[in-house]
Amino acid sequence: MKRIPLFHAGFTRLPGRLPMGAFETVIFEKDDRGIARVTLNRPQALNAFSVRMRDDLYEVLSAIKIDDEIRAVIFRGAGEKAFCAGADLKEFLTAPSAIKARRIRALRDLWRLFLSVPQPLIAALHGYVLGSGIEIALYCDLRIASEDVVFGLPEVELGILPAAGGTQTLPRLLGLGRSLDMLLTGRRCKGREAFESGLVSHLVSGERLLQSAEEVALEIASLDPRVVRSAKQAVVRGMDMTLDQGLDLERRLALQCRSASK
Repeated sequence: MKRIPLFHAGFTRLPGRLPMGAFETVIFEKDDRGIARVTLNRPQALNAFSVRMRDDLYEVLSAIKIDDEIRAVIFRGAGEKAFCAGADLKEFLTAPSAIKARRIRALRDLWRLFLSVPQPLIAALHGYVLGSGIEIALYCDLRIASEDVVFGLPEVELGILPAAGGTQTLPRLLGLGRSLDMLLTGRRCKGREAFESGLVSHLVSGERLLQSAEEVALEIASLDPRVVRSAKQAVVRGMDMTLDQGLDLERRLALQCRSASK
């Protein structure tokens, strides 16, 4: 697989409202088309999810959430081998006390923050997408993968339970049977199967991965952001409602969009 370039014409490392050099594990880029890119940047560790990465992502997502200039966000992993190969077990298997862990999560609940971001989130996935990596991907709205992608939730094999939502987000996408197969056996799901099961919406060559993600992001960014955000809200919130409640939500959001356009 050819190396996926870290930077792309039209993007800048100047992170808008975010201070330069603030992040050890994440690169934030934003261009004048309304597209932002968040790169998990621990390639020497297969972009393993660490405490520092959690904090960096929390800061980045908090800024993205309130930045009206950003219309779509691409998540990707640096290096050739992985989007994210899971949690850094050297850190997470030496966890603080339950009380301290709950306090930290209450202050910096990255996963609920993912759910609250109004802009569409696009995951550009290559190589290993395991554990926390697949959980990050599942919090995104669209998933585009290269043919070499490998998904998996190995936590149960390691004697631990997924703690970033995998037991909840995966069944909502794949259904009960396929999700339990992956969760209980640790079975890996590769490119073609991931596409056919609906885990990813686009399957492309490694050379086209970032370009394909940017094409989708640019298409979204060209649309009315109020309508795009309302459509995302209608679908995401409606998933946890009855059909009547969802239809009522859709009507209210549609009226708001019409009122705003006058």
